[in-house]
Amino acid sequence: ARSLDKLYNFADCSGLHLIFALNALRRNPNNSWNSSNALSLLKYSASKKYNISWELGNEPNNYRTLIGRSVNGSQLGKDYIQLRSLLQLIRTYSRANLYGPNIGRPRKNVIALLEGFMKVAGSTVDAVTWQHYYIDGRVAKVTDFLKTRLLDTLSDQIRKIQKVLNTYTPGKKIWLEGVGATSAGGMNNLSDSYAAGFLWLNTLGLLASQGIDVVVRHSFLDHGHNHLVDQNFNPLPDYWLSLLYKRLIGPKVLAIHVAGLQRKPRPGRVIRDKLRIYAHCTSYHNHNYVRGSITLYIINLHRSRKKIKLAGTLRDKIVHQYLLQPYGKDGLHSKSVQLNGQPLAMVDDGTLPELKPRPLRAGRTLVIPPLTMSFYVVKNVNALACRYR
Repeated sequence: ARSLDKLYNFADCSGLHLIFALNALRRNPNNSWNSSNALSLLKYSASKKYNISWELGNEPNNYRTLIGRSVNGSQLGKDYIQLRSLLQLIRTYSRANLYGPNIGRPRKNVIALLEGFMKVAGSTVDAVTWQHYYIDGRVAKVTDFLKTRLLDTLSDQIRKIQKVLNTYTPGKKIWLEGVGATSAGGMNNLSDSYAAGFLWLNTLGLLASQGIDVVVRHSFLDHGHNHLVDQNFNPLPDYWLSLLYKRLIGPKVLAIHVAGLQRKPRPGRVIRDKLRIYAHCTSYHNHNYVRGSITLYIINLHRSRKKIKLAGTLRDKIVHQYLLQPYGKDGLHSKSVQLNGQPLAMVDDGTLPELKPRPLRAGRTLVIPPLTMSFYVVKNVNALACRYR
């Protein structure tokens, strides 16, 4: 009870909503879920009037490794129906959201598990959840984070999940509920470094363009090395990247065309783009920019700088640059970042620094330094798609 109190109070004080994953590893002799422990927890949290959404288990495809017995999709579906029935018995949670099944990487056996689950319990969950890790944490090298082939693995996995959902529950929402640069808890000085940001920002851009509007990040603190703050609560590079994203990027995705980027493929050669550009309406919550402004975010994986000229109605607008680069002598391994040349650090325990843009004059060519991530707010475009929610 004390642990749940701490966890809920942290989420509540932070303005966050808590999704609690109940233990699915407690099993009856017939392999059905033993819900007695979960029921005690549900009753306790209801007595405290905690506003919580629920989930059951984590990566069910790994249960054989964890408890020596596997759970197939059909049984997992029955377990979720059982949980939904429990929630409906408790007035506080009779309409609570339920998410799942939080599967791991959608390989053949995992897809079979998902199909069995959706057939039995697809209608009981409010969104289908899964997890994605780009690299095996035991073999990661800094150069892995720069491989375009690796960045593109996510698209294929989204397609596999969507194919199953289109068969059983068309229109059902998909959430990426666990994402990290590396599995196995991550790698010190790699998955918590500047280099891991390339995968993180590409994940956010790619998922938004695919209509997946919720991404849950592994992890905030303490577990492994995929986290967002260090043991002293100092923000790591992905925290600053996430903060800029939340401040500048609205949920509405814009189509983008980059002339001169498309090259003709040669036989036997796949073109993988090292310059990735995404565009959204600027966040309506950012009162520094009027509605109708747009934000570009750019990943440059080239080892040389790239130049971009804005065209059409964007050409004569003032642009605010937010350029993130590693700070210090560690380069891509750095755990500190600079914004437009100024190192980012907390002002004190409770105060974030001001995230100051660098204004660029209208018509100026955008110069993207090598191996960087950057955001560009094009002010006062008055873009029709961005004027209204």
